[in-house]
Amino acid sequence: MPDSPLIPAARSYEAVLSRIEAELRDGKLKVGDHLPGERAMALAHGISRASVRDAIRVLDVMGVVRTSVGSGPQSGAVVIANPSAGLASTLRLHMATNHFPVADIVQTRIMMETWAAVEAAQHVHDTAKVAQLQQLLLAMNATDLGREEFHVLDAAFHVLLSSLAGNAVVTAMMESLRSAIQSYVSAAIDSEERWDAIVPSLRQQHEAIVAAVLAHDGGGAADALKEHIEWFHAQTHPLP
Repeated sequence: MPDSPLIPAARSYEAVLSRIEAELRDGKLKVGDHLPGERAMALAHGISRASVRDAIRVLDVMGVVRTSVGSGPQSGAVVIANPSAGLASTLRLHMATNHFPVADIVQTRIMMETWAAVEAAQHVHDTAKVAQLQQLLLAMNATDLGREEFHVLDAAFHVLLSSLAGNAVVTAMMESLRSAIQSYVSAAIDSEERWDAIVPSLRQQHEAIVAAVLAHDGGGAADALKEHIEWFHAQTHPLP
């Protein structure tokens, strides 16, 4: 009996994805390992090499493998761990369809970043990251800094601050939100005059957030972050 038009048939490459997921979970595949060649995987799964290539492309976009051509040790598909790559591309596409309203992104940021601020304030041990935070503050305080340059630094600041919490999932999610944060912050300011009026407050807020974290004041850091995020969007995208 032919497949019902209401029930899509399983795609051939999904067998490859399921097998690789199982082998990663069981430890048979690890970061740095090469996947078998296209011909070997096609024979193992009884599918075409084109379907194997489809599976490899999906894994590449998801940040699970890195592919390169050639015949050396770095050629073929190598297992990597870059979870933010797949999350970032998915978020950008869904934001482009207006599926994720800015208000929802703001609420998500507040939930993740305030939690991360509390954790970061309790465990400020990574002196290298603290130094990077302070360098970002200095860079954002430069009087000759362009608006778009500030947005790039601002997004990096929030990602780095959240990473101090030491939670790999939150770090990956914040990293995936980086371009979304940068894009909607940039789009929110429609003139240099408005930007000139807003940026001094943003700089002061950043300084207050970092000061609270370094003082091990988690509650103060969380409050400062929430106020910072909500204040900016009250100036640009008033929330319902």
